[in-house]
Amino acid sequence: MAGALVGGAFLSSFLQVAFDRLASPEVLDYLKGKKPVDRLLRKLKMELISARVVLNDAEEKQYTNPDVKEWLDELKDAAYDADDILDRIAFEALRCKLEAESQTGTNKVCPFSTSELQEMLDRFKDITENMNVLGLKEVAGGGGGVALPSSRLTTSCPEKRVYGRDEDKEVIFKMLQSNDVGGDEICVVPIVGMGGIGKTTLARFLYNDNLVNETFDLKAWVYVSENFDSFKILKTILEGVTKKTSDIQSLDLLQSKIRDALKGKKLFLILDNVWNENYNDWEELLNVFKCGAQKIKIIVTTRNENVASKVCTTPTQHHHLKELSNDECWVLFAQHAFGNRESCEFPHLEAIGKKIVQKCRGLPLTIKTIGGSLRSNLDLTHWEKILKNHLWDLPEAKSNILPALRLSYYYLPSHLKRCFAYCSIFPKNMN
Repeated sequence: MAGALVGGAFLSSFLQVAFDRLASPEVLDYLKGKKPVDRLLRKLKMELISARVVLNDAEEKQYTNPDVKEWLDELKDAAYDADDILDRIAFEALRCKLEAESQTGTNKVCPFSTSELQEMLDRFKDITENMNVLGLKEVAGGGGGVALPSSRLTTSCPEKRVYGRDEDKEVIFKMLQSNDVGGDEICVVPIVGMGGIGKTTLARFLYNDNLVNETFDLKAWVYVSENFDSFKILKTILEGVTKKTSDIQSLDLLQSKIRDALKGKKLFLILDNVWNENYNDWEELLNVFKCGAQKIKIIVTTRNENVASKVCTTPTQHHHLKELSNDECWVLFAQHAFGNRESCEFPHLEAIGKKIVQKCRGLPLTIKTIGGSLRSNLDLTHWEKILKNHLWDLPEAKSNILPALRLSYYYLPSHLKRCFAYCSIFPKNMN
């Protein structure tokens, strides 16, 4: 996700780590008798506290105020440098403790100076003074409310119910079956639509359908993403159809194994989130399937119209996925916001909930995200705060994040923001 979110999570994480270090027994013991250093660190701690209390406000305002964004960047740079100093202090404190326990001593040069600490303190003072100029203030990131137990969801399991996509499923099945008349060995149908509209959900809906299970001998699912790695794609397909992990390193051997596995078989294949527009890459991939398989049906999900036009078997066979209807949106929202309880049990939330749904623009991902976020807080004031938040009005192109995703992050507790920052290190779709 966007660096702005991760940056905010980093700051939250750093500040907590800094407080933990300053409060550790080793550091407290080390500072005894070192009054100048102790005094500077106490002052630094107060400046860090001042910055922390306005962090939620700054994270929200950075999207609309470039000065606040610059302030956060300066705070982050200072935090990196402060982390280095605190790390050296913690290391020195631990070294002194170990030497005292072993009754040994060495004449080591102190790894930091009071002038260095004073310079860092002055830097943070300037930053906290500027936060007052910018009008940053302490705001709550959320609030208490009626909490509902949430179900545990995993990406490997199909959703219990898919709303508003039955007609789409039937249309795509007809496209796949129409190629059987011409006897084509391979049929490719792209599902095209904007981010968050439900392309992957629809593909999973098709993948788990009884008709597919009854018609095809083999199935495979590959998450492709921006990096179109033919070897990785083919290896994932082989592991999917054989149900075994593979340590093959040779492309020729891999292609041979796939041809053997597909010989005389019918394969249903999903290539999810494809971005590569290179026609030659696509043809090379398909050539592997042109020997031996009885029938291969491929669903490609993509946001890119150019990708769709290059991968489809028949030029007219694109399926453009549209937004959900208002009624479908509300049912989906209610499922995630109220769980197993009926929305009529919360009449004070229905009207405002429907206004929130209208802001989701018919996008299932947005609806599920914001509904799930509200599920743990059924307080009217909190819902009104969500509805009126100006982050809804920020263009997606400005930060490349859907408004609901920004909002759901903004209202996370600080410890979950740190968890978010950690998870963002890993590549997409990593298990």
